[in-house]
Amino acid sequence: MSENPNQPPPVANGNGQRLAKLNSPGFIWPATIALAVLLFLGLDYFFTALTHESTDDAFITADVVSIAPRISGQVATVHVLNNEMVRSNELLVEIDPADYSTAAAQKQSSADAQEANYKTVLAALDLMTVKVATAEATADQSKADADAAQATDARAQADFQRSQELRKQNTISAQEFDGAQAAIREADANLAAAKQKAVADTSRINEAKATRTATEASVGMALALFRQAQTAVQSAQLDLSYTKIFAPCDGRVTSKQVEPGDYVQTGQQLMSIVENDDWVVANFKESQLKKMQPGQQAIVEIDALGGRKFRAHVDSVQAGSGAAFSLLPPENATGNYVKVVQRVPVKIYFDEPLPADHTIGPGLSVAPSVRVSSFEIPGWAIALLAIVLAFAAAVVFRFILNRKHDNLPT
Repeated sequence: MSENPNQPPPVANGNGQRLAKLNSPGFIWPATIALAVLLFLGLDYFFTALTHESTDDAFITADVVSIAPRISGQVATVHVLNNEMVRSNELLVEIDPADYSTAAAQKQSSADAQEANYKTVLAALDLMTVKVATAEATADQSKADADAAQATDARAQADFQRSQELRKQNTISAQEFDGAQAAIREADANLAAAKQKAVADTSRINEAKATRTATEASVGMALALFRQAQTAVQSAQLDLSYTKIFAPCDGRVTSKQVEPGDYVQTGQQLMSIVENDDWVVANFKESQLKKMQPGQQAIVEIDALGGRKFRAHVDSVQAGSGAAFSLLPPENATGNYVKVVQRVPVKIYFDEPLPADHTIGPGLSVAPSVRVSSFEIPGWAIALLAIVLAFAAAVVFRFILNRKHDNLPT
C-alpha cells in the first residue's frame, strides 16, 4: 500500500505526536475556518474605519413643546395621561371657566351700554346737523327779508322826496305829505328790524355749528369708549377660550405635573409634548470633520433597541464647538493653555421610520457611523480575501509543521 504524502511517518516521541495532531485535518480545517471568520471581521472593521467616522457620544433629540396655561385658575379636568400619544388640537386640560365666563358677561354688558350711548350721541349729532341746516335756512330767509325791507325803505325814501317837492308846489295836501312821511318812518323801522333779525339768525348758525362741533367730539369719545368696551369683550372671551388647553402638535405626553384640583399660575409648566420627529445629535471630534459634509449617508445604532441599525444622513454641522456655546465658554486667553480636542455637534436625520412599538425619545444613546468616503469594498470581496488569507496561512502553518517534523530525530 502506498503512503499518503500528506500524512507524516509515524514517530515514537511525544513531540512528533503533538505535531501530528496539529497537522491533522480535524484541527487544520476548523482552525482555518475560524481564522477566515476573524479575518473577515477584522478586514471589515479596518475598511470601515478607513471610509467611516463614528462616535459613541451621540444622543436622540426631538422638539419638546412645553405646555403652560395663559391664565391662572383651578384645574377642572385633565384629559391625558403620562406617556400617552396625542394628536394636534386634542384637548389636554380644562381650567374652571366660571370666573372667566362671568367676566366675559360683564364686559359684554358694558359694551352694550357703551354701544347704546354711542348711538344716542350719534342721534344727537344728526339732530344738531339738522338744526344747523335749519338755522342756515332761517338766516337766508332773514337776509332776504332784510333785502326786501331795504328795497321798500329805498322806495319810501324816493316817494318822500317827491312828496317834499310836490308839497312845496302845493300839489299835494298836507295829509298826503304826512302819509308819505309816515311810510318812510315805517320802512326805516322795518328795515332796522329785518337787519337785526338777520344778524340774530346768523348768530344762531354759529351757535348751532358750535353745538354740532361739541356733539361731534362727544361722538368721537363715545365711539372710543365703545371700541374700548369691544376690546375688553374680546380680551375676556379670549381668556375664556384659554380655559381649554389643546395640544399644539402630534407627540407623546411627558413630565405631566398637573392633576384635577390643582391651582395653576400663568406660565406654569404642566407637561411637555415630545414631537414625533426624532433626530440624532452626534458630538464628533474636530479631527473627524475633515471630510464630513451634509448629505452623507450614515448608519445609526440605537442602544435601546439592542443595537438595531437604521439608515440616516448628515443634515448639518454646527458652526462652532459645543463648548463655545455653553453657559460658561472657556477663556483660552488667560492662564496656561492645554490643547483639548473639541467636540462639534452634527445633526443627523433618520431616513427610515423608527419602530412604533418602541418608545424612542430624547436623551437615548446611539452610535452613528457616517460614510465620509466613496471608496467601498463589497462584502463578498472582503470575505473572499479573508478565505484566501486563511488558506494561505493554513498552508504556511502546515509547511512549518512538516519542516519541524522532518527535523525530529527518529
